[in-house]
Amino acid sequence: MTDRSERIVDTLVEAFADLMTADPGAFRTKFRKMAADPFAFYRGSACLFYADVAERDDPWADERTSRVWIQGDLHAENFGTYMDGDGVLIFDVNDFDEAYVGHFTWDVTRFAASMALLGWRKAISDADISRLVERYVRAYLDQVRWFVDQADDRSFALRLDTTDGAVHQVLQLAKLRTRVALLDGITETEGFDRVLREVPGLRRLEDGERAAVLDAFERYLESIPQAKRLRGVAYRVKDVAGRSGFGIGSAGLPAYTVLIEGYNQALDNDVVLSMKQGNVASPSRVVTDPAISGAFRHHGHRTAVSQRALQAHADPLLGWTDLNGVGFVVSEVSPYEADLDWSELTEPAEIAPVVDNLGRATAKVHCVADSDADHSLVPFQTEEAIAEVVGGREDEFVGWVVEFAHDYAARVREDHALFVDAFRHGRIPGVAASAES
Repeated sequence: MTDRSERIVDTLVEAFADLMTADPGAFRTKFRKMAADPFAFYRGSACLFYADVAERDDPWADERTSRVWIQGDLHAENFGTYMDGDGVLIFDVNDFDEAYVGHFTWDVTRFAASMALLGWRKAISDADISRLVERYVRAYLDQVRWFVDQADDRSFALRLDTTDGAVHQVLQLAKLRTRVALLDGITETEGFDRVLREVPGLRRLEDGERAAVLDAFERYLESIPQAKRLRGVAYRVKDVAGRSGFGIGSAGLPAYTVLIEGYNQALDNDVVLSMKQGNVASPSRVVTDPAISGAFRHHGHRTAVSQRALQAHADPLLGWTDLNGVGFVVSEVSPYEADLDWSELTEPAEIAPVVDNLGRATAKVHCVADSDADHSLVPFQTEEAIAEVVGGREDEFVGWVVEFAHDYAARVREDHALFVDAFRHGRIPGVAASAES
């Protein structure tokens, strides 16, 4: 193997060794999905991105801008809709499994490189890719300045009444979704109540494991902020089961589905919760400050705390617990989630207004937190810190990000080929390319 091939393999093994050992089949599936194309490889290898950027000079990181809440795995396909705590459909960054405290530039550059990879996949020219990345960065900076000037940061959101084009369409599609449709797909009626439907990936629990999961659920209730707690019958558990079958990022992580009574005893208001083992956030592998790592009880706690710091109106059911000494994050399986679909966005002119919205959404997660967020780790106004470090050098910052996007996307395309070669030839320890190997 070449030195770079060895670095790719060593970084993946170091990041995922325990999970690979626990479920090698899940990682064969993960790696086959990553092998599909450079963008898919990039999505599944955040740990390699951080190993690389940690060695690069970051002229925009100072004492404050290196300690910002970040999403941690920001790429073009990690945006979508959710119903906020005030009942408003929002288009925003989603997926907080990798969220942590780190350089604000890590989110911006990780997205920019993903845009270059997506553009390459769509055969968009380098010049047009540069213009798209520049538009994203300028929208990000413009929104950061808006937050500096506004007293009420939480008044900004990408909603049905503030968007148009492809982003507005995603919100409209989310509006058509219903809780009943979600429940009918995940549950079935048995007598006069709902239970979880026997679907692929669902695993019924033995008595001992079921009791342990229910105990963990009781501990989860204590993690919900008092102001967000539902009253009455809401948290009564109706059914619980193990589940498997995740996307690229969550392979091998144990998880459970919990069906609870919800807002009242009507069957159409039942709520489905996900209880998933928290993963090791990729940025945490390169952030060495013990004050940051020491702020979290476990990775489930870290995921929930980070999400509250990154969303203006976080899921009222968001929380954490532990099971057999391991941290789990708990959140609602929402019927109102719809991801941005890039398949029909093919021309730069169609993509340009979308990346403008994505830049503003990125600024929002950096600058606006939930009312119940923990501000002890980032006790300053993020927008002021970013505006100060970039102020007067906006063009230089934009150029720096655009250059990174092209350079790192080229690196990823080469890395993808090296990864596929290593996987095909059985050079990734613990995960053979064939189940029979």
